[in-house]
Amino acid sequence: QYQKDATGSLPEDPGAWYPAVARASQAPDTKGAQLFAQRVFESIKTGEQRVTADGQALTLPADPAVKPKKTTDLELAAASAAPAPECPSGLNCDFRPAAYKQNGGIDDWGNYNVASRPTAGHEITSIVIHDTEGSYSSALGVFQNSLSYASAHYLIRASDGLVTQMVETKNEAWHAANKTLNMHSIGIEHEGYAIKNGSWYTEPQYESSAALVKYLAGKYDIPLDREHILGHDEVPGVLDGNVKSQHWDPGPFWDWNHYMGLLGAPTGAGGAGGPYKAGQVIRVVPPFTTANQPKITNGGSSVPAQPANFTYLYSSPSTGSATLTDPYLGSQTWTEGWNWGNKVLAGGEYVVAEARRDWTAIWYGGKKAWFYNRDGGFATAAGTPDVVTAKAGAGSVPVYGRAYPEDGAYAGTGVPVQSRNNESLTKYGVLAGQKYALAGGAMKGSYYNSGNIDGSGEGSRTVVVGDTSYYPIRFNHRIGYVRAADVQLVKGTAPDPGTDRYNILGRDASGVLWQYQGTGSASSPFFGRFRVGGGWDAYNVVTTLTALRADGTGDMVARDKSGVLWYYKGSGNPSAPFERRTRVGGGWSVYDVITGARDITGDGKPDLIARDKSGGLWLYQGTGSASAPFRTKSPIGSGWNTYNALTDTGDLTGDGRPDLVARDKNGVLWLYKGKANAASPYERRTSIGSGWNTYNVLRGPSDLNRDGRPDLVGRDKNGVLYFYEGTGSASAPFKRRTTIGSGWNTYGLII
Repeated sequence: QYQKDATGSLPEDPGAWYPAVARASQAPDTKGAQLFAQRVFESIKTGEQRVTADGQALTLPADPAVKPKKTTDLELAAASAAPAPECPSGLNCDFRPAAYKQNGGIDDWGNYNVASRPTAGHEITSIVIHDTEGSYSSALGVFQNSLSYASAHYLIRASDGLVTQMVETKNEAWHAANKTLNMHSIGIEHEGYAIKNGSWYTEPQYESSAALVKYLAGKYDIPLDREHILGHDEVPGVLDGNVKSQHWDPGPFWDWNHYMGLLGAPTGAGGAGGPYKAGQVIRVVPPFTTANQPKITNGGSSVPAQPANFTYLYSSPSTGSATLTDPYLGSQTWTEGWNWGNKVLAGGEYVVAEARRDWTAIWYGGKKAWFYNRDGGFATAAGTPDVVTAKAGAGSVPVYGRAYPEDGAYAGTGVPVQSRNNESLTKYGVLAGQKYALAGGAMKGSYYNSGNIDGSGEGSRTVVVGDTSYYPIRFNHRIGYVRAADVQLVKGTAPDPGTDRYNILGRDASGVLWQYQGTGSASSPFFGRFRVGGGWDAYNVVTTLTALRADGTGDMVARDKSGVLWYYKGSGNPSAPFERRTRVGGGWSVYDVITGARDITGDGKPDLIARDKSGGLWLYQGTGSASAPFRTKSPIGSGWNTYNALTDTGDLTGDGRPDLVARDKNGVLWLYKGKANAASPYERRTSIGSGWNTYNVLRGPSDLNRDGRPDLVGRDKNGVLYFYEGTGSASAPFKRRTTIGSGWNTYGLII
């Protein structure tokens, strides 16, 4: 296209392509374009040989016959007409170039480095989110003033989400105040302020930014996670003197949860929570809702309470303890919004150091940092990825603010060894026994030398790639780098699978269904409630077919007020435990009791029993198919209207077959042992005991205390819920009751 623009043709003679070669330099001045073209044609004349960083040999044979044909069209072809913006189709974008202008000597210019990214050692691996701390127009003015020595690849306007590109992504913008991040990232500025009342980020801005980031991530194979989509506040200072002065935008009111959701990579905020274990990798996900409005000040003045993207970190599991401090910040007011030393942001992954019921400690900045994590709801499990720990025998491992090559790598490149090339952040370290989450794969230390503005001079526009490998890690609020030779990778502890913990559900008067996830502990068998969803008052019967496990499995059926039965299959997702309902069929209003029975026929499929109004009990044998889950009914027997409660419990007696308990109108509880026989599913009843009419709800959620025996819960008329631990004995199947808690009469239905 450049050649067509210059001459209107595509000539056979390679030398006649001089205008296109000059234009391809992207140099905004004639001298720079001429120099680039001269070097290209000189390389063609003499030939070139190179070995890439990954060991591949490349050869360009010499061709002295090719002679450049300079034309008067060169200046027009090389003139810096704004290139087309690199944006997805349908997004409102324009290109307004940042300054690229010499300020003093040939090595003094602003505002970016001409480069050829991505290349070996100069890959694009992350995207950094910024705010402008000013208006769109003022930010544009800054980036178009070469004396600012600052730029970003993109700027997004708040009012309408207009995306303005200022630096081509192949070039290195000066946005992160960190050479390694500048080399390997794309910077996106957003019109707005970290903290300014009434000036928060807009939805058009979020949506445009997310569309742009998805496009760029696809183009450069950047993972859509919070280890690769970073805030400027997560970029480390390169050396000791730069840590405190590093920026803290986009600030506490950038909604990372919403933003990552727009990217199609939700953080997991608002999930069901659960238990965590030392050594496990979690994603910290405080909700950006009124449930998380931490106290914040700005320059000593209180900021109005509002949702924020972080939670505070404490030195011990108590909000009365001191919040964390960072050695580079010194003594600071703990509530200041810019004080990143005591804040953990939404979406970041960390390794659990210790876990208690409502508090979780993570390894953070060389310390054990505690955050309030009620019922585990401010975090979510992140699988079993590799984590970094110090090599055996090392007391402490250095942490670096940049990933530069070793001194010897500069030899023969024409690039000088960088000042303080090997220095670490001396107040940080990965101490023995601590573990940190990776923030990307291993990377070779590298340095891009931009040299002179026109690319002239030895070593200009040269990438130096070393043999030293680094791992980027989530060290504290910010990313850090450790040398691969100093550490070892180990697997994170596997999350609790939830397969031996069991839940119950409660439906309140407004029709909202709430999930109480099992803890596996007899003394406190349930975590706090989690909202499943509304609209469940459409049903007058809801019953489990199989036990509801904490891993999100377990099926239910529900009968609506017109007598239609619906099937809810467990999803395997604790935060959305049921798939969309499927219709079983109508006519189920003939029954006054419908309850799951587990697999009472012994064929491996859950069954259902139903009692009609004359007292006949019927078996609906399961098929294992959600679309047609039951066979035609068959009779179990008559006389079952003597009972006012029927409850499936699982295998109470330890014989491998599920049982049933029934309470008669006198309050006596009876045990029906399962026989695993469809024609005659239960043995003759045996008495458990009397006095059970004190309860208006009896449910068998399965094994609540992880002892391998199913248990029973009962709610009395005062709303107190009690726990009956199973014994495994048919003659005395339950121990004495213990109290779970009060307030359960808020639910008209417990499942």
